[in-house]
Amino acid sequence: MNHAKGPLLSIDVGAHKAESIDIESELSSFIGGRALCTKLAHDRIPIDADPFGPENRIYFATGPLQQSRMSFTGRMNCTGLSPLTGGLLSANAGGYLSRNFVDTGYSTVEIGGVSDELLVIHVTDDGVEFVEAPELEGSKVPEVTDYIQRERDLDAENIACIGPAGENLVRYACVMTYGSRAFGRGGLGAVLGSKNVKAITFAGDSAPDVSLPEDVQMKVHQEAATSDDLMRRQGTTGGTEFINDNFSLPTRYFDEYHFEHAADIGGDAIEEKKYKKASCSMCAFACKLPTRDEERGVETEGPEFETVFSFGSNCGIGDVVDVMQSNELCDIYGLDTISAGNAVAAYLKSEDEFGNAELVHETIEQIANREGIGDLLAEGVSRASNELGVRNYTVKDMEFAAHDGRVLHGQGLSYAVANRGGDHMYSTTLRLEYNGDIEAEGLDGKPEVVLRRENHAAFRDSAVVCAFAGGTGHITEETHEALFECDYEELQDVGSRTVELERHFNNKRGMDRKADSLPYDISGIEAALDEYYELRGWNEDGTVPDDVVAEYATVDY
Repeated sequence: MNHAKGPLLSIDVGAHKAESIDIESELSSFIGGRALCTKLAHDRIPIDADPFGPENRIYFATGPLQQSRMSFTGRMNCTGLSPLTGGLLSANAGGYLSRNFVDTGYSTVEIGGVSDELLVIHVTDDGVEFVEAPELEGSKVPEVTDYIQRERDLDAENIACIGPAGENLVRYACVMTYGSRAFGRGGLGAVLGSKNVKAITFAGDSAPDVSLPEDVQMKVHQEAATSDDLMRRQGTTGGTEFINDNFSLPTRYFDEYHFEHAADIGGDAIEEKKYKKASCSMCAFACKLPTRDEERGVETEGPEFETVFSFGSNCGIGDVVDVMQSNELCDIYGLDTISAGNAVAAYLKSEDEFGNAELVHETIEQIANREGIGDLLAEGVSRASNELGVRNYTVKDMEFAAHDGRVLHGQGLSYAVANRGGDHMYSTTLRLEYNGDIEAEGLDGKPEVVLRRENHAAFRDSAVVCAFAGGTGHITEETHEALFECDYEELQDVGSRTVELERHFNNKRGMDRKADSLPYDISGIEAALDEYYELRGWNEDGTVPDDVVAEYATVDY
């Protein structure tokens, strides 16, 4: 089976030391990316670690496909103990960082400890340099990028950094790269902030060789370049009106299922503001959305559909430029737009201020700086809901994505069992329900669907492959088999082990069946949970038996 190559670089920011560790056995079993990082985190982060403490570690990794020239592979993974959910969590980001990371010669970089001073860390194939940078305190993401370009002659594509939100330990702060691309969910930016690390750069000329079939790569690349998929023009916003009209677009903090101004913030409205094409590394699909409004002087990349929901319909905002501005503020401060938008929507509900765009923008800045009401909202909806007097629309303390589990029952089950919580990308069961491949209503047969899609997503995030490659049909199970020179079921097994290690770690931190709950009822959910656990080979209380992971987990908890 093809897998990433190179040692683990373990960095202790408190001691200003770095060590190279051979992890070939882990790579051969876990490929790279999310699976590899989950394995390392499971074995190397103490169960009782504080997400903001020195014992927590954050991992960056690519997979074998970042050593290709194929479309849909300009992504990489980030993993750590989440300050939002309290469990192991992975996020991935696009842009151009991944291949610069590969050029260092490392498969994985681990960051632990806590620095006494604000640091920029430079990782190259010649070693690691620790640079104290107190002048960057409070700097926004573009300012960090400008500083590193000026001081080190490195481009935005070499940089992973945090904004003020990460420094201020906002529980859903992002790690940002290439200015506007985000390791978005779960607060990994706050983990870097807790370690007093403002930025990390990657550069070198030591990418290891990974042999991948050239004909498969070229076929995918050519199809991406010639595709007429709507996503190439409108990104993920192309389905906004379809979802609003046929399913549900959560509106005014989930109180309503339909937004009357969906067309004003949907795909056509976004496309009208798009002024050029943009992509990720090596990708000919070019689905990114550089947008601007010259009249109001707003320029950003996006918003994608999740931001159209979180800062549009869920806040009662029907002006696309207002949503663009919210998107840009989150990018420059380093905030996850889904969690931030939901937190703002909860606040608007508590104040009866839906539709107040000026208040939305003020509140985003308050969250990033933990000022006024922003200090409460920076804790996330789950921790703030009682004081706000609103319903807690989260799972495992993670705010919901747009795809409504009250209507898409398979996606609702996916939210419930996902180790990451209310995140739509953990299984993307929603796609089958939107497409009519399975009925949206009911849970019959869906536990197995959710399970296999979870496994696929975990493997996909280990390869690392863009999720849109599968959703648009450009990379299939057969493509994966050819690229990885193995049967697809072997890749399912990699995904299954990843999900189990996440769950096993989280179980030891106290999460069990009680955490697999929703803030609304779906008929048959308890029976579906029983079936899901049985298919996984887990206990009825949602825990993973120790002997299930004993074969591939080297730590006895």
